[in-house]
Amino acid sequence: MLSDKLNPFINRYNELGNLLSSPDITSDIKRMTELSKEQSSLSKIVDKANEYKSVLAQIADAKAMLGDPEMSDMAKEELKELEPQVDELEEEIKLLLLPKDPNDDRNTIIELRAGAGGDEAAIFVGDLFDAYLRYAENRGWKVELMSTSPSESGGYKEVIALIKGEQVYSRLKYEGGTHRVQRVPATESQGRVHTSAITVAVMAEVDDVEVTINENDLKIDVMRSSGCGGQSVNTTDSAVRITHLPTGIVVTNQDQKSQHKNKEKAMKVLKARLYDMQMQELQAKDSEARAVQVGTGDRSGRIRTYNYPQNRMSDHRINLTLYRLNEIMGGGLLDEIIEPLITDHQAKIVESAGL
Repeated sequence: MLSDKLNPFINRYNELGNLLSSPDITSDIKRMTELSKEQSSLSKIVDKANEYKSVLAQIADAKAMLGDPEMSDMAKEELKELEPQVDELEEEIKLLLLPKDPNDDRNTIIELRAGAGGDEAAIFVGDLFDAYLRYAENRGWKVELMSTSPSESGGYKEVIALIKGEQVYSRLKYEGGTHRVQRVPATESQGRVHTSAITVAVMAEVDDVEVTINENDLKIDVMRSSGCGGQSVNTTDSAVRITHLPTGIVVTNQDQKSQHKNKEKAMKVLKARLYDMQMQELQAKDSEARAVQVGTGDRSGRIRTYNYPQNRMSDHRINLTLYRLNEIMGGGLLDEIIEPLITDHQAKIVESAGL
């Protein structure tokens, strides 16, 4: 029974309550913080578990009254109201019982890069990044630019940003992959539709202790910043390029005027890439996890098409097509496509877990 599966969560929650009131724990700030976080993470499922058990108890009481002629009608009315709640609560609890992605609560580094399509791809990097900025604003997230490489024709060859806020990775992880755009370029006199592509990589921000980097494994080059001209381009040797020799990963940062800040941001991106690589390797070893994974995996895989002449946005992973491309991009309304992806992902995990 589902109620039996919930008992360990309730028992652990109560146990944590007792531990947190003990003098030994209250004097140990680090331990108290760890236990408080654990208790907080259990609160939603424990609340639902108690609500579920309460409804089941009320149903049992109502059924016991069915044999009493004076109470029978009232009991039937109660059952009519209570029984539908059981299915609803069971569905909610199943989702809460799903194994949690350890990265879901993390801040996120997102990288957009122009691919096939030259200038048009670079322009679309800018367009999609603008949509992510609006989406972040809608959700109350903060965006910090880490690195940009502007294109002479407009847009960007590459944009890297750190997005901070509640449940950032849990939603943006579905954006990783190849995004294809179909539209008529402003320079196209014949009105022909061009197809170009960009890639998006989504990586969880990591703490220093989670990824250990040997200084001897790094090749750090300092150089003069380059760009499209103008006052914003640095004229000092402040740009930093870090090469991680064992993996060949290269990170360049030149947006900050301080060499120290450029190095700091480049290291943050490098750590996120190394952590992401570790996660990819772990998932590749677990065929079952790979089968239900939506947001990561083959980064070269085409995940979405943006067709501007038809005002159409299509996500190929779940065969979802929306004819609201301009509204979604212009308003940062990406939940319209992310929510169905989350629902599909959860359904696959529920099925694989046999809940």
